Amino acid sequence: MQHISLVAFLGNVGDQYKNTRHNTAWLFSDTLPFLSSASWQSKFKGQYCMVERAAIARAAGIEPAGSFYEGDKKNVFFLKPDTFMNLSGESIIQLAQFYKIKPENILVVHDELEMAPGFVSLKWSGGLGGHNGLRSTKENLGTADFWRLRFGIGRPNHPDIAGYVLSAFTADERIILSQAFAQADELMTQVLTKGPEKQLDAWKKKNCAAPVAK
Repeated sequence: MQHISLVAFLGNVGDQYKNTRHNTAWLFSDTLPFLSSASWQSKFKGQYCMVERAAIARAAGIEPAGSFYEGDKKNVFFLKPDTFMNLSGESIIQLAQFYKIKPENILVVHDELEMAPGFVSLKWSGGLGGHNGLRSTKENLGTADFWRLRFGIGRPNHPDIAGYVLSAFTADERIILSQAFAQADELMTQVLTKGPEKQLDAWKKKNCAAPVAK
């Protein structure tokens, strides 16, 4: 059974980027209950913290038992690169090498243009979809064989992709995003306590949003 030992949330550092579409992963990290009291440190060209896998399980009412919570699987590291999106991999590889974490034990959380807002997808390996954060991660790890958790942000009806991903969500999109985060919180707990493979079928591409009332 595969396990996740490093979760990297892709985004851009700085108040001007805080609530933008490209920072969806960072916004999601703020909703994870087991990170609410985590002690973040500056290292590896980013901000990182460590949480024992058993603590993540107990916070969800799961009694940890077995080798999944021992040895090199005992701890889960969480990382927010400070390199800006295009160089995210430089931060990820530094932490991964220091703690001897293999690419197949890494989960990268990111925004996804090719899915509408409200859709969430767990994916193993595959293409990069033009995402510069994923491209940098692949270049630095030397492989695309790592896990991805994707949050749909949709494509704009204009050609300015950079302007779109660096702009803020609309009011309706914020409602949809909160609905997606609520379900993805549970997914993250399951991925970290039971392994990502068991979640693939249910989360290949899941619509987590209820219709927004007009």
